[in-house]
Amino acid sequence: MSKRETEDATIMKTRTVFAGILFIGLGLYFLAGQLESPLFHFFQGWPALLAICGAALLGQAHAAREYAYLFPGFLLLGFGVELLLASAFSAWPRGVNMFFFLIALAFFASSRKQKGGAGFGVLFLLLAVVLTFSGRGQPFFHLVQAGLSSVWKFWPLGLIAIGVYLLWTRRK
Repeated sequence: MSKRETEDATIMKTRTVFAGILFIGLGLYFLAGQLESPLFHFFQGWPALLAICGAALLGQAHAAREYAYLFPGFLLLGFGVELLLASAFSAWPRGVNMFFFLIALAFFASSRKQKGGAGFGVLFLLLAVVLTFSGRGQPFFHLVQAGLSSVWKFWPLGLIAIGVYLLWTRRK
């Protein structure tokens, strides 16, 4: 077997990882619907489909060393698992802060294999922490909120300025 044929066989093997995990996950999903057991009812609904697609992307990322699939894989898996747990347990934390936390985890996990993303992970983690504790009566956050209340209504302008800066600065 030539080197080219070996590379082609390896590529074909790694491309089937995503499809294999996806078919196994979908098979388990539909089997759970057929069995009508309360335990399997937990795995029904679109959050389970998100988790299945995320697991398939993570499998593809690791098997084929295609690390661009890490971020969407962690994000879909995380969103799916979070929504499943929130529907199953009434004490599970809910809200936008959980989604920011999951986005931060996805950035951190993908930045381990890729060159960037940890800074965005820190940003989303800070947003999650602020959103988690801002409504709970913490004195520190009340001081910050009181000090910035007049400026707070203009915070979208800061996002616009950052976006314009990122778009118009020349990269070396």
